[in-house]
Amino acid sequence: MQRRTFVHALGASLATGPWASRVIGSPRRLNRIGLELYSVRDAMGRDPDGTLAAVRAMGYTDVELLWSFGNFGRTTEQVRAALDHEGLRAPSAHVSPTVVLVGWERSLAIAHRLGHEYLIVPSFTPDTTRSLDDWREWADRFNAAGAAARRAGIWLAFHNEADHMTPIDGTVPYDVFVQRTDPTVVRHQLDVGNMIMGGGDPFAYLERYRDRYWSFHLKDVVKDRSRDTELGTGTVDFRRLLASIPDIDNKPCYVEQEGVEHPLDNARRNCAFLKTLEF
Repeated sequence: MQRRTFVHALGASLATGPWASRVIGSPRRLNRIGLELYSVRDAMGRDPDGTLAAVRAMGYTDVELLWSFGNFGRTTEQVRAALDHEGLRAPSAHVSPTVVLVGWERSLAIAHRLGHEYLIVPSFTPDTTRSLDDWREWADRFNAAGAAARRAGIWLAFHNEADHMTPIDGTVPYDVFVQRTDPTVVRHQLDVGNMIMGGGDPFAYLERYRDRYWSFHLKDVVKDRSRDTELGTGTVDFRRLLASIPDIDNKPCYVEQEGVEHPLDNARRNCAFLKTLEF
């Protein structure tokens, strides 16, 4: 075979064979799409089982539960049965910060029964976050509770709110908390929209704490950063965002949109957006 013929043949093989994705970078899509149930909390309050069925029919594969809402009046066994009936997975739940302080071992046992990998605290109470020392103490408590969680096969994680970016004595308290928590026992959930609305840059934080974020809230934001909006209609470049998350197939990603008039309709459109998004 002449050299030119060989080179052409090799090029064709690389373009179409099993190495093609490595050579030309085939686009990817999310392999699982989750919904934070806070987005449809009113519907869940009226009809939890029917709402979960509707969420599954939209194409969602995962949901994030809300223990702080009492799982909408359902027992642990009822919640697990409803999830199994719809073929939904619940990798995580948002819990009150007091759960970390009281009955933590019991909470870890419940997490096991629901199939959770993570218990995530979304925020602290205003009276316990007034100083940087408050944030440091919470970090120390998280490290202790996180160690117990790891022994039980669960991860403790923390989720960012917009006001976590407001400086105290010239320092962003969220940074103090993330830096003080032990990455071997505590992980973090990055709420993209909350980060932006608080004045932060989620891309910069994803780069800075690249190995700390293991779960995500996908939330778009309007131009003036005053509120969230339907995915794909705001300012967030989700292609760039998802492409920049390492090992994304093993990190739960949840849609969350708050304060809309027809939350189930918005949840349906948000899922459709992500199902076709290539990155």
